[in-house]
Order: sequence, then C-alpha cells, then structure tokens
Amino acid sequence: MNTIQTTPLHLILIIGGARSGKSAFAERLASKSGRSVAYIATATAGDEEMRERIARHRAARPAAWHTIEEPLDLAAAVQQAATLADVLLLDCITLWLNNLFAQTTMQPENEEKQYTAGALFDEAALQEIEKLLAAAHSLASGKTILIVTNEVGLGIVPAYPLGRLYRDTLGSINQRLAQASDRVYLMVAGMGVDLKRLYEEASL
Repeated sequence: MNTIQTTPLHLILIIGGARSGKSAFAERLASKSGRSVAYIATATAGDEEMRERIARHRAARPAAWHTIEEPLDLAAAVQQAATLADVLLLDCITLWLNNLFAQTTMQPENEEKQYTAGALFDEAALQEIEKLLAAAHSLASGKTILIVTNEVGLGIVPAYPLGRLYRDTLGSINQRLAQASDRVYLMVAGMGVDLKRLYEEASL
C-alpha cells in the first residue's frame, strides 16, 4: 500500500534587539518561499508615531499578502490565517505582550497582586503562548509559521516592578517558543544566525 508523504509543520522564531532587522528578515523569508502569505499584526495605533509606523509597514507589504490585525488572541489569528495562506508571519510577540499587560496588568491592584504573590512572570501570558503553540500544531501539514520577538534581557534591569515583570515574562515566552521551534534565528545588524544549528546540549 502506498503511503502519503506529508510536509512537517515548520515553526521558525526570529529574535533580536531593536532595529536588528527582525521584521525585514521574516518578510524576506516569506517572500522567497513563493507561497501564499498571511501577515498577523499585533500592533495597535496608540499614538501618532505608532500610526505612522503601522502605515509604513502596511504600504511596504506585497499587495497579495493577507493581513490580520489581532492585538490579543494569537491562537485564533493563526487559525484564521491558516485558512488564507500557507506561510503565516506573526509580528510581533513583544507588542502582543504589551497589549496583554495593558489589558490586565497595568491596573495598580493587579500589579501589587502579582508581586505580593511572589510571581516572577505572568502566568496568563504563558498560558496564551501554550494556546498559540497548540493552534500551530493543529494546522494541516505544509504550513509554516514565522514568529518575530524581541530580546529584551541584555540591557539594564528595569527600575520599576512592572518593567521587570514584563522583561521576565517575555524571557520565559521566548525560551518556550525557541524550544518549540524548528529554527531560531538571532538577528544582529540585519544578519540572521541559526542558533539551533550551533546549539549543542551542555555536558560536563
């Protein structure tokens, strides 16, 4: 009996600092694939500068790409995007987490509750990432998901509790996404280094 060979799901994480070329690199990968593309945008137009940034990004994307604007529900956005295209580009986790914090954590009573309980990261955010990964792995074979995120742990320690909670939560999210990804590109000065090709399990 003949067996059908299926293409495995590919999850690709693209991480780096501000202006390291993450989005441009992800868009190049999507364009070079020659496949249909759906762009999941998490940014919200909170001020004039962000409105201008969003407008520039929209104008730069190919007209044939589908765009889904979803600031919070990543799992639903991935499932919707998968009905439209074979390559899904999610940009970005950093802004998504900011949106989530704006909705749930920026109230003073919530921030105090997080720290009196001794929490090192936001559990609700990590649960949402698990929902995202579950949605990704439920897709039909042949889909590719590119996820863009920031590395924010290389600078100074934030001086205020909410900033530290954000940094630590994003660090935990990035570790989880990297663990689940087939490839992890670290962006430096517009150049991507495939960390999983260089990674070796540590031993003594």
